[in-house]
Parts: sequence; C-alpha cells; structure tokens
Amino acid sequence: MTMQAGTSIRDITPVKPSFLVGFPHIKRISKGVHDPLLASALCLRSATAEVMLIALDILFIDPLTAKGLRRRVAGETGIPQESIFISCSHTHSGPHTAYVLEWGPSPVVPDMDPDYMAFMTDSIVEAAVEAAQTPRQVEVAWSTASVSGVGGNRHDPENGLRDPEAGILVARESTTKRIVAISLTYSMHPTVLHEDSRLVSSDFPYFTREFLKTHIAADLTVLYHMGPAGNQSPRHDVHSNTFAEARRIGELLGEAVFNSVCDLQDRDFTSDPVIDARLTEIELPRRILPSVEAARQSLARFRSRYQEMKRSGAEHGPVRTAECDVFGAEETVYLAECQQNGHLAEVLEKYHPVEVQVIRIGDRCLAGLPGELFVEYGLALKKEAGRLCTPITLVNGDLQGYVVTKEAIEKGYYESNNRVFEAEAGEIIVRAAIELMRTL
Repeated sequence: MTMQAGTSIRDITPVKPSFLVGFPHIKRISKGVHDPLLASALCLRSATAEVMLIALDILFIDPLTAKGLRRRVAGETGIPQESIFISCSHTHSGPHTAYVLEWGPSPVVPDMDPDYMAFMTDSIVEAAVEAAQTPRQVEVAWSTASVSGVGGNRHDPENGLRDPEAGILVARESTTKRIVAISLTYSMHPTVLHEDSRLVSSDFPYFTREFLKTHIAADLTVLYHMGPAGNQSPRHDVHSNTFAEARRIGELLGEAVFNSVCDLQDRDFTSDPVIDARLTEIELPRRILPSVEAARQSLARFRSRYQEMKRSGAEHGPVRTAECDVFGAEETVYLAECQQNGHLAEVLEKYHPVEVQVIRIGDRCLAGLPGELFVEYGLALKKEAGRLCTPITLVNGDLQGYVVTKEAIEKGYYESNNRVFEAEAGEIIVRAAIELMRTL
C-alpha cells in the first residue's frame, strides 16, 4: 500500500475578548486578533500503521485534557491512543487553557473559560477526524535546517547551550509532487511579544508559517512544534517586542526551512516508510520546596537585585532575566505555602504517571516529551538516541513548571524556582524516550 496522508486545520481563536496567558503578573485582556490560532492535524497511514500529529497554537494543555482528546479522536477514527500525538506551540498571546498552581496568588489570572475550552477541544477533534477521512497518496522526506538569529540561551547568550537545528518532515503528493504538509520543530520560546501586546497571536511561528505558505503553496498545512526550549528565548536577538520583530525572526526561520526543503531531491522521498508508535508511563521525583520563610528571604534578594539593575541602567536582556527571577521567586513562595498546606500534593496527584511518546516515520523519530524541558535534555536525547530524532516538548500535557538541569538549580535560575519536580526528572524522561525508540 502506498502511503497516505490527510490534513485539516481548524481556527481555535477565541471569539470574544480573552485573558492572554503567559505573563501572569499583569491583566492582559485581548482587544483584537493579529493572526488566527490554529489546530493543525496530519494523519499518516501505511499498510500496517496509522499516526495522527496535532499541533496547537496555545500555551499548553494539562495531561487530563490531552488524554481526553486522544480518547475522543481514537473513538472517532480508530487510531490507537498511543499513536495520537498532541503538541502546543507555547504562544504567550493566546487564551488560558490549563490550571497552573503557581499562578494561584495572582489577582489577574482568571479561571479558564468553559465555553472556550469546549469550543477548542471540539475543534481539535474535528480537525483530527477530517484529516483521517481525507487521505491522498503521498511520499515523505525528512530534512533539517541550521538556524541562527532567532534566539538563544536566555541566561548566557554568548556561551550557553542552544539547539540551532530545525527538524522538518515534508509530505508531498505522489503524482503531482505538490507539497501538502510540513511538520516543523524548533527549540525556541515564542515570546517576541510581551505583556504590552493585547492582540491574539501565535507570535513568530505565525510569520514562519505564512512565509512557507507564500513560497510553497497557499493551502500548505504547517504543524509547528516547540522543541526543548525551557531556557531558550529570543530576548537577546530582538530589537523590540513588536510584530515587526516577530515577522523578522519568523521569516528568518521560514527562509532557512524553505531553503532546506528546496534542497530535497526525489531520492530523499519514500512512499513506504516504516510507521510505528509507542507510549510509556513513568514516575518523576517531586521537589521538596524550601520553608515559607526561606522562600520569602530569597524573594527579597531577587527583588533587591532587580531594582539595582534597573537603577544602574543595565541592558534589556539582563534586566528582563532579573525581572523573571523575581516572578520565579514569588511563585516559589506560593508553592512553599501550598506544600505546607497540602495543596501541592493534591494537584500533583493528577500528574502521575507521566507519559512519554515516540512516533517513528521512516528513518527518524519524533520524541514526544511532557512539560517544558531545558535544551540540554533535547541535545542529550539526540546524542544518546542512536538514531535520528526530533525531540518535541509540551506533548500530551504540561508538568506544572519547567524541567531544569542541576546547574540551573545551583545557579538559582528562575525556572528552577518554580519547578515542582527534581532535575533528575529530565534524565528520566530522556531515558524513557530512548528506551521507546529502541523498541521501534
């Protein structure tokens, strides 16, 4: 059987003013839409297997929502749940779609809108079902692009680790050779836009997608996934937090991907790739937080350092990092209080076991990792996998914060302050993904 693929897109943009989630310290209600948020689906089918890739232009969803979506899609399409792969682009200019414990004390973060959640989940299922029901004969090829200038390590832009590789899966019609879908993964926070923006947007990935549609095909389906980017940011590479800057770096990424796609030869495509999927459940070690008093003392130190940097006229990037350190320390205080009163344990009961998923398409695997992992874990996975691998984060749910490295904890980076799992969690996730890949 020649390989088949179906694609579908649904607009999941809120239809009314919504709280734009991602900067929980400021009341940020949308006053319009710059670009639509999309649920994009790609269904790939061989003679022996079928997989469904779904990419969402939202911050993240929780594991229970992800499991519910996979159950519904499986029920309507017959695709096994372990073969349904749902990721989030992590835009910070979209609606509130998951409960975040550390935002509890924020007076500006509202509850999730149940009407929007129903609309969003129904739309996602519709996209998946349509993709499964509209197959066409295709052939696929893998490619990569090395990208610079879109961002880097937000703590050490000069020497800190980053992953410049964009992972690219291309599907084209077997007869016409027309490209119908691109699955794109890049390890970078989509946070060019900050809290002063009041327009719904998927941030720079929107401009990447539009660049590819303009240069390849207007009806091209682009699934954008975020690779491990917990400590990656465009803040040191942008000149302002504007749509013009989002366009500039989005098109820079788009051009690199386009050039890589154009370099593909007929021999790079195959119409009968091996398709397979695996999913496993793991337990992650929970963090023991400091006492409430110790957390408050740490917060006072971070606030003092931030104010001193502002007074001294330090550059934007370091000042923004220091400000985020304050946010992280504030969240640590609340998490410590939740640990003390038992609410933290109650919330984390919903986060075990944790799922890790791997999809094989031809000679490369997509490694679906939960939560926001630091880039170090993505690089380690690629190095240790023993086969070509594209790690994707925020797959099938969040983890109530970052999955950081031991170094980040030792240096007191703000991502480590609001974590709820120990650094060993990242190593456990990577190991689980490698073991899954070895079974494919």
